[in-house]
Amino acid sequence: MTDKELFSKTEEYIGKTVTIEGWIKNHRKQKEFGFISFSDGTFFTPIQIVYEKDLKNFDDIQKFHIGSSIQVEGEVVESPKDGQAFEIKAKSIALLGDCPEDYPIQPKKHTREFLREQAYLRPRTNLFQAVFRIRSKAAHAIHSYFQERDYVYFHAPLITASDCEGAGEMFQVTTLDLDRVAKDGKVDYTKDFFGKQAALTVSGQLQAETFALAFGKTYTFGPTFRAENSNTKTHANEFWMIEPEIAFCDLENDMDIMEEMLKYVVDYVLKNCREELVFLNSFVEKGLIDKLEKLVSSKAVRITHNEAIKYLIESGKKFEFEPKYGEDLAREHEKYLTEEKFNCPVFVYNWPKDIKAFYMRLNDDKETVAAVDLLVPGSGELMGGSQREERLDVLEKRMDDLKMSKEELWWYLKLREYGGCVHSGFGMGFERLIMYLTGIENIRDVIPFPRTPGNCDF
Repeated sequence: MTDKELFSKTEEYIGKTVTIEGWIKNHRKQKEFGFISFSDGTFFTPIQIVYEKDLKNFDDIQKFHIGSSIQVEGEVVESPKDGQAFEIKAKSIALLGDCPEDYPIQPKKHTREFLREQAYLRPRTNLFQAVFRIRSKAAHAIHSYFQERDYVYFHAPLITASDCEGAGEMFQVTTLDLDRVAKDGKVDYTKDFFGKQAALTVSGQLQAETFALAFGKTYTFGPTFRAENSNTKTHANEFWMIEPEIAFCDLENDMDIMEEMLKYVVDYVLKNCREELVFLNSFVEKGLIDKLEKLVSSKAVRITHNEAIKYLIESGKKFEFEPKYGEDLAREHEKYLTEEKFNCPVFVYNWPKDIKAFYMRLNDDKETVAAVDLLVPGSGELMGGSQREERLDVLEKRMDDLKMSKEELWWYLKLREYGGCVHSGFGMGFERLIMYLTGIENIRDVIPFPRTPGNCDF
């Protein structure tokens, strides 16, 4: 018997005896009776266990500590307490695993900084029960969206010799003796494990394109890595990415899919994580549920990057960072466009080529590429995509201009020779989505065990 079964079929179990196993979240003791707040982890709301002095091990039960695991046999009865459908009147309570009094997760308010230091225990708190159950449901929704539409799930390699973004911020993978390398002062990569320089991937996109040009529609969903020494609330060195690639798809169709997928996932979480969202709406972000429901019912507007800059300049607002043609948008610019100018999600497309990646399709003006960012109210940029450059000569020139090695990506170029076609794709950081769904402001609190500069604990 699980907590979830009891909550979903309460009327069926009223008056029946059940056996449940889980952990003590709180324990209030009286002289003649006691109350245990109990959870087995299958449902967000805890169950109240009531036990009385007539139990043969009553005195022992009174000594059970918070955090201990127990087995309870008892009758499911209607609860006299408002807002609580049922409780369990215990017939027996057995200790399965004791817990000392200095158990770190006591029933009081803990700072998130403290809980990061207790990352192996923080899933037992209400906050992280909510966050990680939403993370689980959102992951399921992502797979459901693509599987229902006949996408092939592609497992991108985690070790690669290709720098997709061209930024060079990659974690190197090697079996060389680094002490010896330091003494010699030079590296002979031909003697390394792969015979060449290798690193952890920053994106599975380039490899996913090969599957898109075989299966038509594919997607990756897995961990990626950036060796970026950034200690902000939105950056981590290990994070998960969702990256679909679609053949015979231009930028307009790409935007259609981006919007549809996001709404599908948000709607799924709204329907399947109600208790968690109500908790987060009360204690983390007021108006969270309204924000998510509004996103699902809204229609995103589409503007070019030049139009976005024009709107920002003509707004008359004083921005900390002056909006300029040819330059990136700041967070305050995204906030204005989504929350003041349009009050809905906003696609910004046709970006200046000099601030975008080499693989994005060059537009006819030779100054912009067919790239797009989806900005959402309350978060800013949530997804980014582009129509990929399918013209071999244009792609080669772009790589030459950026002084990129064509030898390393020979296979990517060959893909354009062998039945190439118009194709597009996009990427979304999974943790950024979870931050949006939960209202949590720090990426460290939506990853089970965050990897950030100087932190590789647990």
